Amino acid sequence: MRAVVTRVSEANVKIEGKTVGQIGKGFLVLLGVGEGDTEENAKHLAEKIAHLRVFSDKNGKMNLALKDVDGELLIVSQFTLYADLKSRRPGFTKAAKAELAEELYEKFSAYCKEFGFKVERGEFGADMQVSSVNDGPVTLIFDTDEV
Repeated sequence: MRAVVTRVSEANVKIEGKTVGQIGKGFLVLLGVGEGDTEENAKHLAEKIAHLRVFSDKNGKMNLALKDVDGELLIVSQFTLYADLKSRRPGFTKAAKAELAEELYEKFSAYCKEFGFKVERGEFGADMQVSSVNDGPVTLIFDTDEV
């Protein structure tokens, strides 16, 4: 699994002009599922993100985790994180098929909720418009093949 995690002061996702997910301070998570990913990958990635210490403490150091700042999560499916960019037109053969991707997107979201966070989401497979106010900016890339 791959995730682009951005620390935000607010973020939202809209479908056809209607807001379907919205958060304040927290993480915007763009989540991609690869063809070989498993439920264990979803659980591991949720744990890594939940305990990521990138919020500033009283000394201005990135030392606090999401729970320490009462942060929220906005999770948006993003199969394009598995794009093959060797040619001018990206290929997506490394992305999981829709059935597996949706299942693991749901599992990842559920694991994040188990940590006690408010979790908002986009709609799997929908054409979405995502807006965010990046804080820092702090943006990190996770790949379960590497972390």
